[in-house]
Amino acid sequence: MKKQTNVFKFGGASIKDVDGIKNVAGILASRKEERIVIVISASGKTTNHLEDVMNAYFNKQADVREKIEVVRRHHFGLIDGLFEPGDEVYALVNDLFVEIDWIVEEEPKHDYDYIYDQMVSVGELLSTRIVASYLNKIGIPTAWVDARDIIRTDATYRESQILWEDTERLVETTLTPLLDAGKFVITQGFIGSTDDNQTTTLGREGSDFTAAILSYCLDAVKMIIWKDVEGVLTADPRLFKNVQKLSRLSYKEAIEMTYYGASVIHPKTIKPLQNKNIPLYVQSFIDPTIEGTYIGPDVDDHYPPIVVLERNQTLLHIATRDFSFVVEHHMAYLLKTFAELRIFINMMRNTAISFTVCVPDLPEKIEKLKAILDKEYSVTVENDMELITIRHYQEEVLKSLTKGKIVLLEERLRNTVQMVVKNIPLIERI
Repeated sequence: MKKQTNVFKFGGASIKDVDGIKNVAGILASRKEERIVIVISASGKTTNHLEDVMNAYFNKQADVREKIEVVRRHHFGLIDGLFEPGDEVYALVNDLFVEIDWIVEEEPKHDYDYIYDQMVSVGELLSTRIVASYLNKIGIPTAWVDARDIIRTDATYRESQILWEDTERLVETTLTPLLDAGKFVITQGFIGSTDDNQTTTLGREGSDFTAAILSYCLDAVKMIIWKDVEGVLTADPRLFKNVQKLSRLSYKEAIEMTYYGASVIHPKTIKPLQNKNIPLYVQSFIDPTIEGTYIGPDVDDHYPPIVVLERNQTLLHIATRDFSFVVEHHMAYLLKTFAELRIFINMMRNTAISFTVCVPDLPEKIEKLKAILDKEYSVTVENDMELITIRHYQEEVLKSLTKGKIVLLEERLRNTVQMVVKNIPLIERI
């Protein structure tokens, strides 16, 4: 029988500064007797900054070194606030920046997605090196593990698929002895590797998924996602007033929420947990004493209205040029094209001669899509849209959310309503 293990995931907001790292250490120090695997994201906005580096490098911009320096200053600022000069962590972190320097010294020899994974994955390696070193410094025995040694994937760069049997074997043989030795284990979210040791990533915000993978492989007792909110809320408190904390959620409801864009949990997180009935808790790293949200199998599906707002959406209207009906072979071709370009469809509607979809605003991918479809279809692109999804909706909630907006596309199901909306422009009267 496996010993009981918990898996904790800390996001970038929890370790964005020195005080945040000390706070995480405090949470872990109170749980020294537990077997814990800790999954950590990149610090603060590091992933965004490394994406800036990547784009500058790929587009041959002159300021690529300046963008690297932004990332470097942030991480060495963390180290300066946590360690004495000359500590080993300085060399460990510097070596990772050398890897970035090596990438940008040469002309791009691979496609964008491949280089992206090699570059952006460094963010998680940096943060985990710093946090693991700090925990050991303050007397919490911690083993740093490279996720690329345990998370095995295919070669679909930027959105790799897990090779489950290989991953289970590597997790068991690598992590179990370290846990048995009484150490915490720290590893990176978001990243993995192929059989030939090429770095891959699991999709943006994929650290939650990493934690779920490890929970599954270790038969964890529970998984906890530590957030800067008290738990799962009925709406984003930065955008809406009077939001409520949901104390309990079913796996089903959590999957529906993440599918429709709720950012509190990565969409792929729930399935591995559901497969083994592993409960998921969402708790506050700001105040760990607050009871968070429990997500599990034994919860009734009775909830207040839950609102998910996604901004920066694009509405695509695709019509046949010869006014022929959009029949099965048209749909199959269109959906296949979206899938090949990895453009996720958030909402869709078809009529006799047209197909309308709401997708994230991805200018480069949408341009490629338009170039492909223009041969046979007329494609209209409308930007600056918002996608509003309401689970367990009520009419008064609908009215309040659409006030001052034009509804361009709407779909109602028994428990869910989705609307693509745009703000009504203010007309200056002369």
